[in-house]
Amino acid sequence: MSAMNSCVVPPSVRTKLFNSDRFIAPTTRLNQHRSRCEINRRGFAFKGIVASGVSVMGSSLVTDRVEGVERLPYKPEGYNFWTWRGYKIHYVVEGEGFPIVLIHGFGASAFHWRYNIPELAKNYKVYALDLLGFGWSEKAIIEYDAMVWRDQVVDFMKEIVKEPAVLVGNSLGGFTALVAAVGLPEQVAGLVLLNSAGQFGNPNQETSNSDDSALQKFILKPLKEIFQRVVLGFLFWQAKQPARIESVLKSVYINSSNVDDYLVESITRPAADPNAGEVYYRLMTRFMLNQSKYTLDSALGQLKCPLLLLWGDLDPWVGPSKANRIKEFYPNTTLVNLQAGHCPHDEVPELVNQALMDWLSSVKPKTSPWTL
Repeated sequence: MSAMNSCVVPPSVRTKLFNSDRFIAPTTRLNQHRSRCEINRRGFAFKGIVASGVSVMGSSLVTDRVEGVERLPYKPEGYNFWTWRGYKIHYVVEGEGFPIVLIHGFGASAFHWRYNIPELAKNYKVYALDLLGFGWSEKAIIEYDAMVWRDQVVDFMKEIVKEPAVLVGNSLGGFTALVAAVGLPEQVAGLVLLNSAGQFGNPNQETSNSDDSALQKFILKPLKEIFQRVVLGFLFWQAKQPARIESVLKSVYINSSNVDDYLVESITRPAADPNAGEVYYRLMTRFMLNQSKYTLDSALGQLKCPLLLLWGDLDPWVGPSKANRIKEFYPNTTLVNLQAGHCPHDEVPELVNQALMDWLSSVKPKTSPWTL
């Protein structure tokens, strides 16, 4: 794979305080301006492949951590487990108070919220769950679709949280949180998206004819699947190389000092599951390459709660223009611009935690329909 496009670095970054519904968060570690780097959908899928299809690394974890920010202890065996539709689902829960549910991105796990859970748990009851097929949750052999994870989060809210909450999601977890919020309008008091996945619909795109000819059904489709398995199998093998793992992680972390053994192992350990390769293949062919089925505008058009965007403007995958477009489409939005990459919650957690708690103070809890 060719190297990722580099992003330009400016001489300085100005800091601003909250002004109306827009806030630009300061950072003393970065002096970079908004990236205009974008990659196409196929490139994003390949990066997701690399992040998810990797082998187990050593279990010796470094003790370095973000200065002044408490970190969730890493547990190789996981924290808590819940059975959903017969599948084993991993989750973390800490603290007491108004609930917050954290949803990780593609290839990650609940441990990606390592610097957010302890801080938020000082004032809130914080849940972080692993989506089916990721992290410490079961690697189910199913047809993966965005609605599978939506249903998982909806049922998690009903069976584990059992009261209205705020949903927070990064990347794939962001889109999952969005469609879950639409599915539970009376139980989701607020929604937070950090560099969310998903795309706006193209009104000019022609719908394809679903009728398959005999040639397509019996010859072309089987050949296509064989080709995909060969190619994706090679990429899965390549993704296991330590150099590739480090390279991909550092490409989306502007401050690569946070790419440590804790982070790497929390991503790579789940790939030891015997079903990981098959899950990876299904994610790539059934989900990642068919994202246009569900769009941001269709989901945002049904959203009923306040929205906070915590956006890493230097993200080489999802630039700030997407956040601006979401805000234009859904006016009940607060936008917080951060000088960070694709995972601001792990790269600048102290800024994300503060911005999130400031916003949460204005969110009004709803009455639980499950306790009436």
